Amino acid sequence: MTRTGSATTAADGRALYARCGVASDRSGIEWTEASWNPVTGCSKVSPGCAHCYAETLSLRFHWSQKPWLPEHEAENVVLHPERLDQPRRWRRPRVIFVNSMSDLFHERVPLSYVGDVFEVMAEESRHTFQILTKRAERLAELAPLLPWPSNVWIGVSVENMRWAARADYLRTVPAAVKFISAEPLLGPLDTLDLDGIDWLIAGGESGARHRPMQAEWVRRLRDRCSDEGVPFFFKQWGGVRSKSGGRTLDGREHSDMPTRIDTAETVLA
Repeated sequence: MTRTGSATTAADGRALYARCGVASDRSGIEWTEASWNPVTGCSKVSPGCAHCYAETLSLRFHWSQKPWLPEHEAENVVLHPERLDQPRRWRRPRVIFVNSMSDLFHERVPLSYVGDVFEVMAEESRHTFQILTKRAERLAELAPLLPWPSNVWIGVSVENMRWAARADYLRTVPAAVKFISAEPLLGPLDTLDLDGIDWLIAGGESGARHRPMQAEWVRRLRDRCSDEGVPFFFKQWGGVRSKSGGRTLDGREHSDMPTRIDTAETVLA
């Protein structure tokens, strides 16, 4: 059974989030404005998870006691129902990354709780919510059972062509904005199908054990996005620190965002 965090643990966690620059009401992630973590903890499913920043933080500050391996997921994946109301308390409209410290579609997160999160997002239409998952099959399985208001964006991580099928599952979801995060980009994505994709983020890995990203992989993605009319956001080159290499590609930053379907307003412009 998935554990539910205590109020004391949640309060301690909020303080540590602030110290680490991932506080709920602000975010250092370039393509969003805030983060909301009604679930924390995860387990690794593919090579992109190998050096997960969320795992590193969780182990460093003892939010998780064990590495994020599948055999520890029952202990590491924690629901925080006391956090469900956070977006309701934010009066100014925000672009919010949902579960920057977990995966909402993890198998340990019950459908009923996923539904609770979607209920909040549907009610708080002034915000834009961005969900990113590596569990594309479960996303496609649950999607028909969930509401999909236009302020909810859904994305999948595709780190190399081995995992390109995640985009196929994504295309089946009736979300207003569907996006791909090619971060960490671990190989070329030259044959990735961009049909039906509304946005693509690319970036290199960061951390002491980061795996270098080749410039040509990024350039070819950028050029394909340009040719196919897909907004392209280059987040970072990566390195020992996330901002070590900056985010300039061929002399300029690429910060394209998708257009909101309901308001025709470009977010984060």
